[in-house]
Amino acid sequence: MKKARYVGILIACTIFFATACSSRDGGAPAATGGSAQPAATAGGDALPDVQLTWYYGVAQVPPDQKLIEDEVNKITKSKIHATVKLKPIDFGSYTTKLNTASAAGEKFDLVWTANWAFNYDENVKKGAFLPLDKLIDAYAPETKKAIPAFTWEATKHQGQIYAVPNYQTVTSRYGINVVKEYADKYGLDVSKVKRYEDLEPFFEQVKRGEPGIVPFMLVGPLTKFHPFFYGYDDYGVKIGDPSYRTNFMEGTAEYKQFVELMHRWFEKGYINEDASTVKQIDSRYNGKFAASIEYSMKPGYEAEIKAKNGGREIVGIPLTNVTTTRTSNIATLTAISRTSSNPERAMMLLELVNTNRELFNLLSFGLEGKHHTKLSDNTVKINPNSGYTAANWVFGNVFNGYLIEGQAPDTWAVTRKLNESAVVQPTFGFNFNDAPVKAENANVAAIRAEYEPLLFTGTIDPAKYLPEYIDKLKKAGVDKVLAELQKQLDAWAAEKKNR
Repeated sequence: MKKARYVGILIACTIFFATACSSRDGGAPAATGGSAQPAATAGGDALPDVQLTWYYGVAQVPPDQKLIEDEVNKITKSKIHATVKLKPIDFGSYTTKLNTASAAGEKFDLVWTANWAFNYDENVKKGAFLPLDKLIDAYAPETKKAIPAFTWEATKHQGQIYAVPNYQTVTSRYGINVVKEYADKYGLDVSKVKRYEDLEPFFEQVKRGEPGIVPFMLVGPLTKFHPFFYGYDDYGVKIGDPSYRTNFMEGTAEYKQFVELMHRWFEKGYINEDASTVKQIDSRYNGKFAASIEYSMKPGYEAEIKAKNGGREIVGIPLTNVTTTRTSNIATLTAISRTSSNPERAMMLLELVNTNRELFNLLSFGLEGKHHTKLSDNTVKINPNSGYTAANWVFGNVFNGYLIEGQAPDTWAVTRKLNESAVVQPTFGFNFNDAPVKAENANVAAIRAEYEPLLFTGTIDPAKYLPEYIDKLKKAGVDKVLAELQKQLDAWAAEKKNR
């Protein structure tokens, strides 16, 4: 009897989404806010109520978090018979806290992941996430349809999907954000800034003329040597190299040039003294710096920064072309934990968040009138100090979301166009399997985590510490890791050529 009842529930879950796709509210398509109907079991009873737990990152945990959770649960309970315990954690602490929770076997259902927070690659390899292909097909057909196939391909490990992309821009464009007030005051001609070094006269002016203002704000864990500045992709392959030869980036002249520049700027006082230990730029730093690094430069991002950072208007200066991100660098994703007691219902929730505009915008922008003001059907103004802020790219498909005041009406159209036209990285679609060199790769990663925040922020002198760093990488087995990487790249390239 127990078995029969369980089978009945599974059949009902399948019927649920087959019915939902054809009977959305008002017949609306997924992207315009359709919503699923609650499911029933074969015996006519509703699905049993469950509670799901969802971890995700925020700049700061908002005061009105419980209010939003209550409103979210009004929707989820009626649609999929589930309530959700929302568990936001500030980005600075996110990786540490989630690593601890995962290692302890804590039970939770949904978890936000990225290449820079609670690392997607690493956690797939650890077995922290469930494979999702069958769950997506059964319970999230509209989400699967709305996200381009190449994006799904870029999430795969060993041919399987382990997370649902929070679909947004899937491109990278690195550059510098400059607070417009200072750019205007000191006559910075942004059209003439083509590389880091071009900003040095501006930083010197800010240093002399603006006491208490940091010319160049850096964040240790996020500040990186960006290979695209120097013509390499994320695996150290030179753009345009048909041989797919990887390079030991720490040993290149470009790497040395970058860390020397950062140290010179640190010594001159252009960079914040606590750069190597600052975990994120949040409201504590509003109005305290003139420029910072930008990592994606997606269409309309300037308005988002203005809304989040005390209303400061910024000017973005791109320093690279628009390129595709590779595999796990693809924006951010939401996975289902291996400890989830209700993976089917968790996938139902992801389908709901990605197809129901009301729910997505509630999570992203809070309550109308309290947390935001609608300026038009599709544009909102964020109310300052309202008690709730979040990033829409944490939750799901941003194309279902509102635009923010200041973003152009065609922001989503431009974003889609860039997604389709960006320069494709040579190794797009390749994913390194470190199993043959697992110990060496872990040791190398640990050494990089120790030295990179210090070298990339200029905190330590590369004349002394770069040779020391390279020596430690060599002793940890970086050459063996690179040899295995090259072996896999060669095999991947040969397979790609024969397709």
